[in-house]
Amino acid sequence: MFFKQIKQHGDNFSYIVADETTKEAVVIDPSFNADALSKLARANGFKVIYVIDTHSHGDHTAGNTEIKSEFNAKIVAHKLAGAGNDMAVKDGDTLRLGSLVIKVIHTPGHTPDSICLLVDGKLLTGDTLFVGECGRTDLLGGSAEAMYHSLFDKIAKLDEGIEVYPGHDYGSAPSSTIGQEKLTNYTLQRRSLEEFVEFMKQP
Repeated sequence: MFFKQIKQHGDNFSYIVADETTKEAVVIDPSFNADALSKLARANGFKVIYVIDTHSHGDHTAGNTEIKSEFNAKIVAHKLAGAGNDMAVKDGDTLRLGSLVIKVIHTPGHTPDSICLLVDGKLLTGDTLFVGECGRTDLLGGSAEAMYHSLFDKIAKLDEGIEVYPGHDYGSAPSSTIGQEKLTNYTLQRRSLEEFVEFMKQP
């Protein structure tokens, strides 16, 4: 598997994942990094099949049009993301990329349509989980209750060796693991639902 994390402008991370045998590739959250992603795909002879948005905020979807038009890729997002996408997915769906399988995990909280993507031991978490932090829940459509269930009932129950790759460069490192975040991320300290909701209200 080819895997590359890219940050060309600002603090948004974008990703490109490819099957090196078939040369089929997927771009996750193209953001403001579309030029770098396109150059990398062309340099490696990749055909971008899908562009997957972890959620519908503009800082993540900004490069969708450029990647789609260049590679004739399909825009993929959760079914709650609304219009403008070519393919809607839901929790538990999978996308195939040559021999690779990308699993969709619906993780609402930051937005209703937030998803994480699990592929070959790597979890791309968008704005659900950062290194040392979790996503905001006070924006339109955000929900601390939903975030609690996404973090503790889904992400925290994954294998601790799975690598975490977030949507922003907000932490002390560009990536982590589930186990490391459970040990060090203060937002993942064990709390009841009620305690977590109150915790997320704090400035």
